[in-house]
Formats: sequence, structure tokens, C-alpha cells
Amino acid sequence: MKKIILLGLLIASAATPVSAISRYNSLSFTCAEARAVINRERAVIMRYPATRTRNMTLYDRFVSDSNACDVGYYAYQNYMPTKDRANCPVYTCRPSTDFDDDDIFLRR
Repeated sequence: MKKIILLGLLIASAATPVSAISRYNSLSFTCAEARAVINRERAVIMRYPATRTRNMTLYDRFVSDSNACDVGYYAYQNYMPTKDRANCPVYTCRPSTDFDDDDIFLRR
């Protein structure tokens, strides 16, 4: 009986998705290095200093492409500061509802 319970626990733990995501400081990378890390890991959290508020740290999730986003989201080009660039182009996830539906339906 103990073997069956142990086997059930092993199967249940193997079926649970791993949700660990790496966290980095964007200013420790060059733009090329940051983009390589994002592409290799598919999604990472980067922390970086806020530009408008002193001594404030911002965190954001950056992804390699839309496949790293949840259902109903897409990869949107954004920018983050790195060691060598103030605006390194990267992708974040944005809800698909951000599309302007009126433009899609009114075009003929």
C-alpha cells in the first residue's frame, strides 16, 4: 500500500509544472548579453532603476517571443536599460485586448 501511495505522489509531483523564473539585474548585462539570456531562458525577470523616481527599482518580465506569453497575450516590443544602452529593445507580454478592434472590423 505504501508503494502505491509513494508512486502516486511521484506521478503527481512530475505532472506539476515548474514555475521557476530567473531574476537578473539588467545593468549587469550589455544589450546583446541580456537579449541572449532572454532568448535562452524564454522568460526572465529583470530589475532596473526607474528613470522618473529616484531610488526606485522596477521589475518586469521579459520574453523571447509570443510563445512565452500566456494565452490571450502577445509579445510587445519594449525597452530596458542595460550596461551599454539606455534603451535596449526587448519583448514583454501584453493582453491581446490592446488591439484596436474597431480598426479591424471597420476596414473593408
